[in-house]
Amino acid sequence: MRRRILLVDDEVAVLLTLKAVLEISGFDVDTAASAREGVSKLHTREYHMLITDMRMEHDVAGVEVIKAARSAAYHPAVALLTAFPVAEEDWQEMGADQLLVKPMHTRILLQQIEDLIASHERKLAQLGLTSAAANTPQSIAAKKAPSKKLPEKKPAAKKAKTVAAKKSAVTKKKVVSKKTAANSRKSVVKAKPLAKRAKASLKRKA
Repeated sequence: MRRRILLVDDEVAVLLTLKAVLEISGFDVDTAASAREGVSKLHTREYHMLITDMRMEHDVAGVEVIKAARSAAYHPAVALLTAFPVAEEDWQEMGADQLLVKPMHTRILLQQIEDLIASHERKLAQLGLTSAAANTPQSIAAKKAPSKKLPEKKPAAKKAKTVAAKKSAVTKKKVVSKKTAANSRKSVVKAKPLAKRAKASLKRKA
C-alpha cells in the first residue's frame, strides 16, 4: 500500500521537485500551494504524513496547517520544511515532529521521511491510537473478516467431575461383577450337595 504524503509550499518548483522524488520512491503525493489549500486537503483525505513550508501567505502560515494536521482524527506525522533554520524548541512547540531544512540531499531527505513515519507509527501504537494506515482497504478487510471460533474449553472443575464420574462408574461395575461371581460360586457349592442327595435317594428306591 502506497503511503500518502501532503506537500504544502507556495514555491511551485519545490512542490514539483519533491513530488517527483517522493513518487519515484513509492509514495502517493498530493500538493497544495497555500496554507488554506493544505488545510482543506487535510480535511478531505487522510495522509500518513504532512510536509509543510512555514512562510507562505504570511510568515507563520505553516502553523495553521500543522494545527489542522494535529486536530485530524487519523494522526499524520508532521514535518516542517523551511529554508530558515528554526530552534528545536520552537518547531516542537508549533507541533512538528521533525524539521527539514531546504535545500537537502535527496537521499538524506528520503531517509528522514522514512524514519519519521516509522517512529510516528510506533508512537501511535504505544498510545493505542490509529494512523491513516489503519484505514487502508487491506486493514478494513482484515477487520471485517470473520474470526475462526475455537472450540470452547470446559472449565477445570467440570473436567474433574467428569473424570471422577467415569472412575466411579468403572468402580461400580467392578464391584457388581465381583458380587455376581461370588454369588455364582455360592450357588455352585450349594448345588453339589443337593445333587449327591438326589443320587442317594434314587439308589434307596432301587
